[in-house]
Amino acid sequence: MKAPSSNAYIRKAERALAAARVLVKAGDADGACNRAYYAMFDAAHAALFSLQAENVTAPIKTHNGLVAQFGRHVVLAGHLSDAHGEALNKVQRLRLVADYSGDSISLADAQRAVEHAEAFVAAVKKIKP
Repeated sequence: MKAPSSNAYIRKAERALAAARVLVKAGDADGACNRAYYAMFDAAHAALFSLQAENVTAPIKTHNGLVAQFGRHVVLAGHLSDAHGEALNKVQRLRLVADYSGDSISLADAQRAVEHAEAFVAAVKKIKP
């Protein structure tokens, strides 16, 4: 298996984002939140690989670990604004509700999650090491 790269994670992020858009249009708020979060999750990996802050042979495996490292190496280091870190946390919380609780996510919240993911992925694509 080939070692992961920033470009590979961006491609994954773009596929998840495309799925999130389809799901929100179809009225599947839970599914849209899941795919929006994973678009951001994969883009966060891409940012860390791009900045050489993540070991290419051993990507970060936990969600909380990835969010923490993203905050440390990307947001606190000044590569992206605090707003992107906050958006990642917000969409992660929505995904947890969507995937693991009986509570419903509103379509408006799902649409905002997709919008956050679109902005997040676009911003990560502009990061230059």
